[in-house]
Amino acid sequence: MNRRDFLARSLSVAAASGLAFAGPTGRSIASPAQGHRVLDLNLFDADRQRPVPARLYIPQESGPTQPVPLVVFSHGLGGSRMGYRYLGSHLADHGIASLHPQHVGSDNGLWRGNPLDLVQRLQAAASESEARARALDLRFVLDQVLASDLGPQIDASNLSVGGHSYGANTAMLVSGARVSATGTGATDLRDPRIRSAILISAPPILGQGPMEQVLAAVRLPTLHVTSVDDTINLPGYRSTVDDRIAIFEAMSRSRRTLAVFNTGGHSIFTDRTTRSGPETSARIKGATRELCTIFLRQSLPGPARLPHEASVTAGLTSDQRPPSLDATRESGQEIRLWLSRHQDLVDRFIMPDNVT
Repeated sequence: MNRRDFLARSLSVAAASGLAFAGPTGRSIASPAQGHRVLDLNLFDADRQRPVPARLYIPQESGPTQPVPLVVFSHGLGGSRMGYRYLGSHLADHGIASLHPQHVGSDNGLWRGNPLDLVQRLQAAASESEARARALDLRFVLDQVLASDLGPQIDASNLSVGGHSYGANTAMLVSGARVSATGTGATDLRDPRIRSAILISAPPILGQGPMEQVLAAVRLPTLHVTSVDDTINLPGYRSTVDDRIAIFEAMSRSRRTLAVFNTGGHSIFTDRTTRSGPETSARIKGATRELCTIFLRQSLPGPARLPHEASVTAGLTSDQRPPSLDATRESGQEIRLWLSRHQDLVDRFIMPDNVT
């Protein structure tokens, strides 16, 4: 059976099955010096016989009377729920919950085992069946959190998705990218609850034809983040910043924003320091998390619905605080301030309606 036939058969099975809940159980990690809590959730999808552990960063002030927005963030190849802490903790400190599922099959388990089998493990992790499983992981963890005791703390009308590298591929599928499978035609893994998407270092979805065709159905607001040296090098596969920009351009029906940094490689958007050095790495991460926060805030339906600024920024230093949450949100003032602070890091920036 070839990969496309496997995907087609998997899709027909999935259409007839539901998602089972075995949690969330796990531990809470208090962050008294910060504005958020960290919850490790041990979830299991009984229908797919697939564990989906997750980490949730949630604002301290969230509650049934003050539900908060949430973004589901997908890790890259070989990552885990523990990754992208710099982003998840920052969002939660600023009033936005961040849910990080771990994709078993393309997670950090790839690096364990016989080194001679690594290429085979990487190929299996990048297969169509695993790509589809990752998209279903996002739907599953979102379903479980919203159905749990945590549900009343989340604003279910304000949900977003994000991802880095392979995780950005996953986010694109959930956002409306359409892939094809032999015998079933176009396949839609879109989650209609998602209102916006953050795509960091997004590589093309392989084997699916022109990007314009695959991404034409993505109509929600998207933020694209990359750098001039953002290159993926894997055995038999290479992807550069040109691919990230091509994806941005292909989403012609999306209200899209593009930020290209002038330094830093593919891994600079992870928690790693990378060869760029600690100072550059910290600055790129800082600029990235600020931009993601602004983007998510601007994507809120109607007036800003984040918790009151005073409670969000309590205990934070002046350089950690976001721009003021006021009426200038829609005018692009926050973006102008962001560009002013980080102009020496930005190679290219494009935003809808010539906001800048």
